[in-house]
Amino acid sequence: MRVAEVVGRVLYAHGAQYVFGVVGSGNFHVTNALVAAGARFVAAAHEGGAASMADGYARTSGTVSLLSVHQGPGVTNALTGLTEAAKSRTPMVVLAPEATAPRSNFFIDLPALAAAVGADFHRVRATHAAEDAGAAYRAAARGATVVLGLPLEVQLTVTEPWSGPVPPVAPTRTTDPEVEPLLAALQAARRPVFIAGRGARAAREPLTRLADACGALLAVSAAAKGLFAGNPWNIDVAGGFATPLAAELIGAADLVVAWGSTLNMWTTRHGELIPSSAVVVQVDHDRAAFGVNRPVDLTVAGEVAVVAEAVLGRLRSGSAGPVDAGSGGWRTPELAQRIRDHGRWRTVPYSDEGGSARDGAPATIDPRTLSAALDDLLPPDRTVAVDSGNFMGYPSMWLDVPDVAGFCFTQAFQSIGLGLASALGAAVARPDRLTVAALGDGGFVMSATELVTAVRLALPLLVVIYDDAAYGAEVHHFRPDGHPLETVTFPETDLAAIARGYGCDGLTVRTVDDLEPVRRWLAGPRTRPLVVDAKVSAARGSWWLEEAFRGH
Repeated sequence: MRVAEVVGRVLYAHGAQYVFGVVGSGNFHVTNALVAAGARFVAAAHEGGAASMADGYARTSGTVSLLSVHQGPGVTNALTGLTEAAKSRTPMVVLAPEATAPRSNFFIDLPALAAAVGADFHRVRATHAAEDAGAAYRAAARGATVVLGLPLEVQLTVTEPWSGPVPPVAPTRTTDPEVEPLLAALQAARRPVFIAGRGARAAREPLTRLADACGALLAVSAAAKGLFAGNPWNIDVAGGFATPLAAELIGAADLVVAWGSTLNMWTTRHGELIPSSAVVVQVDHDRAAFGVNRPVDLTVAGEVAVVAEAVLGRLRSGSAGPVDAGSGGWRTPELAQRIRDHGRWRTVPYSDEGGSARDGAPATIDPRTLSAALDDLLPPDRTVAVDSGNFMGYPSMWLDVPDVAGFCFTQAFQSIGLGLASALGAAVARPDRLTVAALGDGGFVMSATELVTAVRLALPLLVVIYDDAAYGAEVHHFRPDGHPLETVTFPETDLAAIARGYGCDGLTVRTVDDLEPVRRWLAGPRTRPLVVDAKVSAARGSWWLEEAFRGH
């Protein structure tokens, strides 16, 4: 048995169900070995798309994904998607063939490349192929993006056959968390707020029970949107996407507990959202995350679910004394009613800025009106994947999701152009749900080639393009100072026609009435993706992009 075959068998035996990629000579054998073992290969149009598909699949499925690319340019083509995954701690193994001869035109320093973007690096050895491949998979399963180097000369080396067994993924070694200071802070608080981040995505139940025990309100960072969906005390996303009510309530908190969130500038509005008088606690399994974005008063090292359960255990035992969630607290019937009435962006009044056709200018639709109309049309069981750009807050704030797996938000690297492929990976992971890819026109044009993949897979995919004929973030950032904008504005383009050229259904939307074909498409059978080119009004910039540019 050759090493490439061993690697494929080991990764499949560990649980790899799908491998995304573009096949060349360097990854031909290992990819075929995976397919022969039982994995499904999803052929992308470009390695960059394949990387984002693998990222979206892992985020949505909660399992390890595989990315298979050619040596040299195959790896570098995938680099932006790989960087997004590494910064997001996506569980992914990148099968990266290595040309090890320094004079080879395919040679790149893979360990240095992985280190540069924050990924782990493992290499397969001829005499330890099964051990090395298994170790890479288990490292990914613990929450890392792993580049697995596959030297070309090693892949074809004959080695001992492998048929198992598969060692289990060892749990992260933990000690009993020190929760007494956190417990004391909860006991003293009258207006506590929990903000759950990426590191709390698997901890809904213990966090909800602990919040009930201490009267806390529940909020999330954008990366964890949907975590508390359906809970009556959920005030949704903190930070730039926060509703006016959420901002008001977080601003009145006397205790903020960040669960698996580093409280970055997006989540805290550059520190302005959390009052200076509040006690701030950070809970994270990674001690290096403590205080990286703002000072905190208390830290608790440990997995989020473990810490929450430990605090609950102390409360149940009665040894800690009760937490008074009543007198002086804010879980009142009146606040519950306010959250029901004003806790969603759908309930916040606005002045519609859509423009009717006049003076030769075609009509445009307000992106808020578009998003609200789509939210009414779409089935509740959905996955929403959002690209980056000036538009991104509209789908993030106006489109509800059923749970945390229903929101795929690739913003760790702030690259545009990743959303379409991420949505394809999410659709592969959850074919039982309608997947919605929300894109700007710039990101769509960058990634439209992956519509070939969408058509090939016959995925139930709705692509909504918020089309303002510009790189809107730059337009609204630089226009007030009178800078020329010709480099970031473009003639109107029929993006629906481009989509039809790829084999999708295409629709141009300028008014709410133009969305009627979406209703018919949703009724079935949805065997071809539908691309909606929504010509949105661009009268003003978005407040969340103002926050973003403050971080540059």
